[in-house]
Amino acid sequence: MTSASTLFALDAGQTGTKVRVTTPGAAPIELIQPGVRTHEPLLPQLAETVRRAAEETHLTPDSVAAGVSGLTSADADARRLLRLVHATGARDVLLAHDSVTSFLGTLGNERGAVVAAGTGVVTLGVGRDAVARVDGWGNIMGDAGSGYWIGREALDAVMRAYDGRGAQTALTAIVQDRWPDLADAYVQLQGDPDRVRVVASFSQEVVALAGHDSVSARICLAAARELAQSAATALRRVGEGPVADTAAEATDRTGNDTARVSAIGGVFRSDLIRSRFEDLLAEAIPGVVFEAPHGTGLDGAQALHTLAAQHPLHTLVSVATV
Repeated sequence: MTSASTLFALDAGQTGTKVRVTTPGAAPIELIQPGVRTHEPLLPQLAETVRRAAEETHLTPDSVAAGVSGLTSADADARRLLRLVHATGARDVLLAHDSVTSFLGTLGNERGAVVAAGTGVVTLGVGRDAVARVDGWGNIMGDAGSGYWIGREALDAVMRAYDGRGAQTALTAIVQDRWPDLADAYVQLQGDPDRVRVVASFSQEVVALAGHDSVSARICLAAARELAQSAATALRRVGEGPVADTAAEATDRTGNDTARVSAIGGVFRSDLIRSRFEDLLAEAIPGVVFEAPHGTGLDGAQALHTLAAQHPLHTLVSVATV
């Protein structure tokens, strides 16, 4: 990519895909496109997003850079995506998991960990020469502490209360607003093609009720615990967190280095979750510093073009050029 190139940067999540089009001499254009369906082939969806963006902006992409939720090793094939978008005029493609672009947009070239918790969740740790991904394994096998996970815990709590197996909760009325007959709710949810978003949407109600509903508060605190554990694990795996048993030993081993963590995504809009997350992580990683995001996942997608070849994350980026 040259300074005279038009870049389409994509931050493709399950709820929506953000697109930024940058052209020399013009203000960036930002669009919102439909999110990716991670249970379906991803590359045709990305190609369709690029095509629509080109059509809406009346611009031809010289380059496409994308960070994608749910990107598997099989789909991380920039050459195949380049073939799919070649008709739009694109001459090169950079493709990475959204954990990579979230990190680049949030902490840039610094070392540390970024926890990105929205509908799903993924944590990425980056050290001097190592990278560790923690979770991001989808709503069936993982995504602990995510919006979906919180929503699923809410539905579980409501049905336990309905059966008499669990405490009564204000969440019941919220769920009944959508499914008046709770006995039929599971059938309707299972048949809903948009069920991942539907389940995740209840996380907002859990957060809103946490101040006066003990069940909602418990779910929020459990989410914070899951997210803190993922961050601590990522830092330790890349050598940015102490492996010692005591704070004194940790100080001796880490020297003057500071473990940096940034927490992004809709889940962290909850003051309760964020504060408990920070408290638990500070206990696990003495001296950890919580850093405000430098930018966004969309900024990270745009930054793929400037990622140095020696950077640990470079090996996680698939590149193709005509």
